[in-house]
Amino acid sequence: MKQFRSFVLKEFRQIFRDRRTLLILLGMPLMLVLLLGYAIKTELNDVRMVVLDPSKDAETQRVVERFRASKYFTVVGEVDNQGQVNAIFKEGDVDLVLAFSSHFADDLMRGGAAIQLIADGTDPNQASMLTMYAQSVLSSYREELAERYPVPMQVRVETRMLYNPQMESAYNFVPGVMGIVLMLICAMMTSVAIVREKESGTMEVLLASPLKPLQIILSKATPYFVLSVTNIVTILLLAVFLMDVPIRGSLFWLAVVSALFVLVALALGLMISALVSSQMAALLLSGIGLMMPTLIFSGLIFPIESMPAVLRWIPDFIPARWYISAVRKIMIEGVGVDCFAKELGIIVLMAVALTVVALKKFKVRLE
Repeated sequence: MKQFRSFVLKEFRQIFRDRRTLLILLGMPLMLVLLLGYAIKTELNDVRMVVLDPSKDAETQRVVERFRASKYFTVVGEVDNQGQVNAIFKEGDVDLVLAFSSHFADDLMRGGAAIQLIADGTDPNQASMLTMYAQSVLSSYREELAERYPVPMQVRVETRMLYNPQMESAYNFVPGVMGIVLMLICAMMTSVAIVREKESGTMEVLLASPLKPLQIILSKATPYFVLSVTNIVTILLLAVFLMDVPIRGSLFWLAVVSALFVLVALALGLMISALVSSQMAALLLSGIGLMMPTLIFSGLIFPIESMPAVLRWIPDFIPARWYISAVRKIMIEGVGVDCFAKELGIIVLMAVALTVVALKKFKVRLE
């Protein structure tokens, strides 16, 4: 028993000496609880709504005030005509448009009033939730009408999904899968490949060769760049010919954005290889440090708007968030470069910054 106790104490000492193991054992459960229980919320908050109200009568104002009073909606402005609706969706400044018929109050008395809910269908799940929340607000307005008027008043509510009227889930997940696959292939496999050279002792041979360190890095990264391009082409072919996902925008800009995102992921993999010395550590760091934040904070599964305000700054530092947003706009919305210039600029900035940092962190001498 005494020997058993001594072995247990020895194991505890080894664990407490290894800070990385201790962080995984104690820090990872805490992080998972906070993220899964606090950050991830399926309900929507602060839905940006724009109103199209040609009649501007008392009844339409009652409906709008109901949305203003709701904690889920924020009325951010008005548009004058239907032609402006597509423009504001392409700019990404709105989540939902509430459109009234031309003579809403008069039509209400005649029994023909109509309200249209217009949402962005590139993310079918979020669009369905948006319209469902709006329908609940309109249902309370119908109940109010039933109390105010002895004669039943009919309000017809229509739902219109821009860019994805069939509500195909593939329209949302194909861009997301591209981002996750590229991050997995480039960052994780690049970090493991370089650390493998350190573990086997062949990195010394490579560094002693006539090649410069930059050439060695490029030689390690080039195969994963080629494989990533192959994966992109394969995913796009499957998306177009098997899942009927359109590519409405420019193939050139889709290729440019994807190539820049691959550079970002390769730089992240190189940084991880400079921080760790074992393949297991590289897998854990790239898997927990990159894959989980990518899934949670990229906006692919959980809407960023529903996260607590204190955590909404985290997605700004997730490269996949900007890549998935840009690919959706290019493939599904078919917009020009001016509409995804913000995403493109951030990806370029990340690619340059991470590449510089990764090259500086890469050690040309082994310890």
